[in-house]
Amino acid sequence: MQDNDIQDEKPSPHHRHFSIEETIFILLVILSLLGIVITDFSRPDGYGYWMVMVVVFGALAIFVSWMQAKTSDNDFVEIVKEQGLHWLHTLIVVGAASLVIKTEINASLVILLILSLATMLDGMRIGWQFTLLGFFLATCAIIVAYAKHFILACSGLAVLVVIGTFVWGFWLNRQSAEQEN
Repeated sequence: MQDNDIQDEKPSPHHRHFSIEETIFILLVILSLLGIVITDFSRPDGYGYWMVMVVVFGALAIFVSWMQAKTSDNDFVEIVKEQGLHWLHTLIVVGAASLVIKTEINASLVILLILSLATMLDGMRIGWQFTLLGFFLATCAIIVAYAKHFILACSGLAVLVVIGTFVWGFWLNRQSAEQEN
């Protein structure tokens, strides 16, 4: 075999970022399920957990934006400013909702809905996975409000969403590879 025949196959930046983004997506789904479980067992703890999750979601969204900025012509400082303001405003609205709503379970559900909206809107900037995550969170809030066995239902939905992202990601990579050829 000649050296010319051997090629170092490195994953494309898009593929590498997709894997990191997929890992972040799965982590956020798991943290969301954990929040639902915590809220079920301890409403005050669940309320605090969702407050912290706004910061975690924001930090991870900024991280994903930073990764995307490295492979594009976007100005990272501008992205951080825009993302930071988006998540700061979300945190302000979450704080306001917590002052207005007196019961922890209702406040937790409202925070979950605000977080879902912020995540959906951020998905318009950084990718479809955050939009899907926002829809997952909103659906879970509705399930929690109306289903008796909501942990099982939300867990099942989480499995479907994660499997769906793998299938969709595989399809996108396949389409990308076909277009390159």
